[in-house]
Amino acid sequence: MASRAIVQQQAARGEAVIGGEKQQKKNGVADGKNRKALGDIGNLANVRGVVEAKPHRPITRSFGAQLLAKAQAAAVVENNKRQACANVAGPAPIAVAKRVPKPGQKKVTVKPKPEEVIDIEDSSDKDVLKDKKKEGDRKSKKNSQAFTSVLTARSKAACGITNKPKENVIDIDASDVDNELAAVEYIDDIYKFYKLVEHESRPHDYIHSQPEINEKMRAILVDWLIDVHSKFELSLETLYLTINIIDRFLAVKTVPRRELQLVGISAMLMASKYEEIWPPEVNDFVQLSDRAYTHEQILVMEKVILGKLEWTLTVPTPFVFLVRFIKASVPDQELENMTHFLSELGMMNYATLMYCPSMLAASAVFAARCTLNKTPLWNETLKLHTGYSQEQLMDCAKLLASLHSSAVNEKLKVVYRKYSDPQKGAVAVLPPAKYLLPEGSASQ
Repeated sequence: MASRAIVQQQAARGEAVIGGEKQQKKNGVADGKNRKALGDIGNLANVRGVVEAKPHRPITRSFGAQLLAKAQAAAVVENNKRQACANVAGPAPIAVAKRVPKPGQKKVTVKPKPEEVIDIEDSSDKDVLKDKKKEGDRKSKKNSQAFTSVLTARSKAACGITNKPKENVIDIDASDVDNELAAVEYIDDIYKFYKLVEHESRPHDYIHSQPEINEKMRAILVDWLIDVHSKFELSLETLYLTINIIDRFLAVKTVPRRELQLVGISAMLMASKYEEIWPPEVNDFVQLSDRAYTHEQILVMEKVILGKLEWTLTVPTPFVFLVRFIKASVPDQELENMTHFLSELGMMNYATLMYCPSMLAASAVFAARCTLNKTPLWNETLKLHTGYSQEQLMDCAKLLASLHSSAVNEKLKVVYRKYSDPQKGAVAVLPPAKYLLPEGSASQ
């Protein structure tokens, strides 16, 4: 009874009973009746300051075990809270005492909270990655073809309008950069000027305005002048200028038949003075005409022609364009001879007067390439320098090919004999271009 009263008195004061360490002393002498077993003292040692005994209830062994279990459960909850805080803040881990479950109780497992991952990636790196992603998206958009573009490409391919790669244009003046006489700096501008003014000096259709002269008479005169030109060994510039002067004069002046040869002699005399270093003398032409005209008649006709032409002798003849177009064709000697042969055949025929000088020259080059089976027949370099496409030259080129086909059977054979000479490559005897002739029309 004494021991029970003592424990209740201590509990009433709010003091915790801790394993019997604080024993009641009376007058400094321990009360032997209040002693507890050592096992009870040991069981209550871990709950100092935590467990409070309820009043009027003795702390038996089973009651002490319950108090201990509650204290351990509270400690486990507290430690779990600390561990969760440690996962975020990062302090050193705290050892947690294992809870001893009572018999018949389910074991409760406390799962730790998932750790939060903090992204410490630099913002500048993120910007770089975003830029790369955007760039990749742009490339993918560029590489991807729209459905409309695919259909358009297929339609063009089906119609034969596919875009072929352009051919390279050859710089035909590259080898003449150091040649001052070639005038490389001005050559393109010179020929642009020639193309602009070629129609000003081009004779119109005049044969119907000449009562006594026809196309055949003109062809006879030109055939004879080509022969005279060869005997005097004059330049080709002189020959082409002579024919130009004759046609321009006949276009503005009615000439009787008996003076037609006189017009031709005077025109060649003027062209020789203009182009040659050592032109023939007037007496040389008198002898060539078998004295049909006197010295005075030739000089008088020369003045009449100059007056009608207003002294305009600087004109772009077909030869001016031939020189440039042959160079653009990057020719061999055979191609050059064939071009001159076809051009002179055309000059004899009045029908070529309907074509401007540049078209006649370009057609002669194209017909020559067709005759010699050059590939390609026409290219971007020739198209650039001539200003004509292959389709634009077809009519004039077919005319030249037909003249070539019939040259061997014509009575006027000066041009044919001239270019049948081996020194000219005998290009006149070659078969004409079948590509430009109707089927079955070739006579050779």
